[in-house]
Amino acid sequence: MPKFHDKVDVLRKPGWLKIRLHRTADYADVRRIVEKHELHTICSSGRCPNQAECWSRRTATFMILGDICTRSCRFCATQTGRPLAPDADEPRRVAESVALMKLRYVVVTSVTRDDLPDGGARHWAATVEAIRSQNPDAAIELLIPDLDARPDLLDVVAASKPDIIGHNIETVERLTPAVRSRARYRTSLETLRYLSRQGVATKSGLMLGLGESDEEVLQTLHDLRQAGVGIVTLGQYLRPTLEHYPVAAYITPEKFDWYRLRALEMGFGYCASAPLVRSSYMAEEALRSVKRPQV
Repeated sequence: MPKFHDKVDVLRKPGWLKIRLHRTADYADVRRIVEKHELHTICSSGRCPNQAECWSRRTATFMILGDICTRSCRFCATQTGRPLAPDADEPRRVAESVALMKLRYVVVTSVTRDDLPDGGARHWAATVEAIRSQNPDAAIELLIPDLDARPDLLDVVAASKPDIIGHNIETVERLTPAVRSRARYRTSLETLRYLSRQGVATKSGLMLGLGESDEEVLQTLHDLRQAGVGIVTLGQYLRPTLEHYPVAAYITPEKFDWYRLRALEMGFGYCASAPLVRSSYMAEEALRSVKRPQV
């Protein structure tokens, strides 16, 4: 991975990136269960700034298919290398974790598994089915890799009937080759377009502060909407280490509000847009928006 040491390294984080604490009884209960049973959530391992808030609402995110990715995107701190074989027992353990934590809304994500013939699609489906079997009242959202936009693989995942399937486009088209590795902007759009055409509620997200222009962000939102995406999230890119892609700017809360209004004007059913927003932030509220009866 190339090293990025330049003047932008000296950018200091502004005050609006401070994390607000949410210490409710629900949060304490979820944390106790996670620690007692040594459950794995990306909320903890990814040091998500919204962990306390989400756990207080009985929402959590699990990562399946291991912790080694076959891609090496320059914004991501996940380890790259040769992953282990999928654990056939993982779907059951995730489902049990959801039950133990008494989650009302569960998000499942994964590393990208280009090493597997099906990209992990059947493992995804088995995980959804296991969660649904043990937790029939919990809503399920997936955040999947692009699966090379293959209809046969996307059909396998969609057939398990999660409530929402998300795939993050991550950044604007111009910056995609520099920020992502094997992933392609148009492939991501085609993945989302195909799922939307199958009647799936789709979701995507962008990181801001990588050097994109207002016009490029609006074009990306337009492209996502044209692909049938109904839910979108926008958040500030935060550099994991000095070896990763540099932060070009810290976007103000006012600018994030402006983007949210533009997204809603384009017809998105829901848009979460703020510096600390991440893919699963307020996910259950987004689900309510897409299930809202049409007037």
